[in-house]
Amino acid sequence: MSINRTRTFSWEDPNKTLEEAKKLNGYEFLMQVLEGNLPMAPIQETISSRVVSVEKGQVIFELKGEEFHYNPIGSVHGGIISTVLDSAIGCSLLSTLEIGESFTSLDLKVNFLRRITADTPPLTTKTKIIHKGRTTAYLECELLDAEGKLYAHAVSNCMIFR
Repeated sequence: MSINRTRTFSWEDPNKTLEEAKKLNGYEFLMQVLEGNLPMAPIQETISSRVVSVEKGQVIFELKGEEFHYNPIGSVHGGIISTVLDSAIGCSLLSTLEIGESFTSLDLKVNFLRRITADTPPLTTKTKIIHKGRTTAYLECELLDAEGKLYAHAVSNCMIFR
């Protein structure tokens, strides 16, 4: 007999958060999210990842593989891994931006290096801003376990708007 699993989650109106974000620089905004004064982005609720640390140029996300992340072959779907890496890259860049500045990702290249399952220990991101100019930035991000074992690696170009 098959046992059905269910998952329920909720999120707050992202438009309210966006209005607050316009009043703060990127670092202040992300600190408000980390401290629970502003809600996480709905995507983070959807994939069940979270921000664990905010510094200028380095926002650390945590991902714990769960069954509801699985692809048909029983491991965490590459889209989930990519989303966490993209979020860490974007927020790390955002943490360096001033009021009135924003960005968008131009591309994202991800290498999946190890299988991730519900038995994998929690993983965290480590981002490096390789170049930040007036209009573009280039960043890399790693997804690591507590011992520093690399599970995935990504690079991204971003466009900065002033």
